[in-house]
Amino acid sequence: MRAFLVVVTLIVMALAAPRMAAQKVELSIDASKSGAKIDRNLFGQFAEHLGHGIYDGIWVGSDSTIPNTRGIRNDVVAALKAIHVPNVRWPGGCFADEYHWRDGIGPQRVVRLNPNWGGVIEPNTFGTHEFMDFIDQIGSEAYVSVNLGSGSPHEASDWLEYMTAAQATTLEKERAANGHPAPYKVAWIGLGNESWDCGGNMTPEYYLDRMKVFSRFVRNYNPAQMEKDQMLKIAVGPGGGEQRWTDWTETIMKAYQQHTWSWDINGLSMHSYTVDWNHKLASVGFGETEYAQVLKSTLEMDALIKKHSAIMDKYDPQKKVALVVDEWGGWYAPLPGSNPGFLVQQNSMRDAILAALNINIFARHADRVRGANIAQMINVLQAMILTDHEKMVLTPTYYVYKMYVPFQDSTFVPVTFDAGSYKYGDFTLPRVDAVAAKSQDGKLWVEITNVDPNQAAEVELNLTGINAKSASGETLTALKVDSINTFDAPNTVVPKPVSARAQAGKITLKLEPKSVTVISLEQ
Repeated sequence: MRAFLVVVTLIVMALAAPRMAAQKVELSIDASKSGAKIDRNLFGQFAEHLGHGIYDGIWVGSDSTIPNTRGIRNDVVAALKAIHVPNVRWPGGCFADEYHWRDGIGPQRVVRLNPNWGGVIEPNTFGTHEFMDFIDQIGSEAYVSVNLGSGSPHEASDWLEYMTAAQATTLEKERAANGHPAPYKVAWIGLGNESWDCGGNMTPEYYLDRMKVFSRFVRNYNPAQMEKDQMLKIAVGPGGGEQRWTDWTETIMKAYQQHTWSWDINGLSMHSYTVDWNHKLASVGFGETEYAQVLKSTLEMDALIKKHSAIMDKYDPQKKVALVVDEWGGWYAPLPGSNPGFLVQQNSMRDAILAALNINIFARHADRVRGANIAQMINVLQAMILTDHEKMVLTPTYYVYKMYVPFQDSTFVPVTFDAGSYKYGDFTLPRVDAVAAKSQDGKLWVEITNVDPNQAAEVELNLTGINAKSASGETLTALKVDSINTFDAPNTVVPKPVSARAQAGKITLKLEPKSVTVISLEQ
């Protein structure tokens, strides 16, 4: 009997050990050192005419019973203002290369089909003026993708004149007659979208020739953007790491090196989703295998950025052209019962970890990566917000973006640490990830992600260059890797406060399993 009790006790201790013993991680930060600026535009959003991303997500119409301002949902606006959205890319996506801007202005809108996304009716009630009103309400900037695929340079040029002209041209007068006398500010312009695929199946050489024409004639006339705050032109870039994509980057950047005064670009886009195109995984009801598989895949973003950055460095060593990752995120199987063309999926604790890992990768490459737009903002793919008629819920990814707000336009501070390893089945990943930055007010911020879904981590911060007395911030975690927020249970995955005191120049924090933690160091 005694031997039996000993065996039982040992079994219980063995089972409990992984949860009891937090693994120790040492992070070293020298606050006197600094790197590139972490551009606030790394936290950009993407809103395409796709599913319920625009209609019901942003636009409900002024006659809706859902509280709105000029047809735009008040609850969504308030939520987005809280995460300081720097820019919103619109109207697509694949939709952009079939979008004709005149369909969406004036009192009589042109009703069309949306063949890219479900073949549904596109009423065009949300057009240029509504988008710009939305941008103004959330305090953001416009990233407009022009139709390079099925449109013409003339059409795109007219659109920019309509939006930005201040002098009394016919298009300026038309804009004023439609309700906005003052010129709009267009911060970014996308010269096509995925022109190697849904944007026209172009070769890099054909796209280059076409893009040069658009770059030349698509002008911004806003007087406030003539010298400072000039509009940035973003060319279509790669969609992967294979040779067809490296050839694309090579073609565009080689031409840029030799470009003349009559055309220019300020950025090269890159699209990279965390997805298995042959077998899309579920966004709910998954286990640790799928958790590890997805996060292992998402970490490939780092190698992809390095590969294309190396080509860009060859032709642009001064890094004048930004790499703009303007479509990224987790792409899973559509939720059962939804229109497959609407790309409806849930957003779990796994996606919070995924978001943090990618943001950290972007931050470590901030000298070249100066823009990124997660796909997409509302109701589509890895969304910030989900809506259902009058109901709204904020996702775990939303909370990650809110926690990272202090990193916008901050200065990167190097962090050294042994990431360790988290292993599950055939998958081996870094157990922890971390970045640090000094915000514009001089405060030092640290983000630490514990990838391991089972074991806590005891993190010891060794600090030099700063006399920190304490740390405080928030941590985001959940009971399960597939925990989600729903309309009935909106607070399943929400941040909780965390704090620690300094002892002998060190700060020690215990990080929960599968968690994202952001702290500021108080002096």
